[in-house]
Amino acid sequence: MQVSTYHVSSQHDLEALRAAVSQDADLIIVYASPIFFENDATREILLTQQSPIVGCSSAGEIYQDKVYDDSAVLTVIRFEQGSSCRVNATLIDTMSESFEAGKRAVSPLVSEQLNAVFCLAPGLDINGSALIEGMSSILSPDVGISGGLAGDNANFKQTYVICNGEMSQRMCVAVGFYGDSLSLDYGAFGGWRSFGPARQVTRAEDNILYELDGIPALDLYKKYLGDYANDLPASGLLFPFEVLTENLQASGLIRTILGVDNVNDALILAGDIVEGQFLRLMHASTDDLVDGAEIAAQEVASQIPKTSPDDGNKSIALLTSCVGRKLVMGERVDEETEAVMSFLPQSTHICGFFSYGEMNPFSANSKTRLHNQTMAITLLRERLS
Repeated sequence: MQVSTYHVSSQHDLEALRAAVSQDADLIIVYASPIFFENDATREILLTQQSPIVGCSSAGEIYQDKVYDDSAVLTVIRFEQGSSCRVNATLIDTMSESFEAGKRAVSPLVSEQLNAVFCLAPGLDINGSALIEGMSSILSPDVGISGGLAGDNANFKQTYVICNGEMSQRMCVAVGFYGDSLSLDYGAFGGWRSFGPARQVTRAEDNILYELDGIPALDLYKKYLGDYANDLPASGLLFPFEVLTENLQASGLIRTILGVDNVNDALILAGDIVEGQFLRLMHASTDDLVDGAEIAAQEVASQIPKTSPDDGNKSIALLTSCVGRKLVMGERVDEETEAVMSFLPQSTHICGFFSYGEMNPFSANSKTRLHNQTMAITLLRERLS
């Protein structure tokens, strides 16, 4: 597998963008600031290429060990060992359609040779948990699912997904990877700390949280946030919920707020919660989040055979990190990408984006979940025959 990666620092650098996406490739993945999808010139370049191309808008772009804003990062992949990929897209008209959209996205991709699925989906008006469940209901349990929900610089107004000449705020795209030579390794971890009492979900429907301990969820949440409540929903990225197990222990799952329903005093979360579950508020420091990114990278590194050659241009680490982490870390945000890079083979290419939700297994043998406030890593390699 040959991998090339590019960073285009401005929507005005049309020649650099055109050069990156005009190559003959098996797949091109684009993560870019929303302005690249809203600008007529850059949008035309992204949507008029011959090679298969997928991508989404972001809340920050990751290129190697650095984080950028208002730019684009591109990954160009060419397979060499008989591997291949196929792309399919579908629309998610309403949030309640997320499960069926997941089924539609992957159904045409199913075959005995399917190795893994990479998915990009809208960041707003979507139930990420239901989307994953829909895909999982069609796919074999041994097919890994990873990807993320698009962002828009924490504005929560419009996100974009592209696929082979089409662009939409409601599009979900799935890439199927095929071939025995392909290897996909996964890791995901948060690093947030919980605080305050455990609160029981007393009324919820899918990803809408109406009551905690019999109290309207939005009212209770605003009480905890204090002055931060004036900046909802964006400030909700700083105070996600931890989902607890039945014995009130950490489950590893985090749910962040994507919107508020002032009429029903409810919180709209990025993924499902269930009545009877217990939640606890969370916060984090930069050091906590960097430690979490290290744990995710260590998990991925542990799956790479010690005899695997570090021969350059053969692997790509696709990073999906939550925009809430970026807001907490501020000017120190590069530290989490530097931490990830330090644990991966030296020749690994790294591209990624800051998202509104991360789809990834915790580790190689775990089930894919919808994460929030998490560093999620998918390492794609093609083994030499």
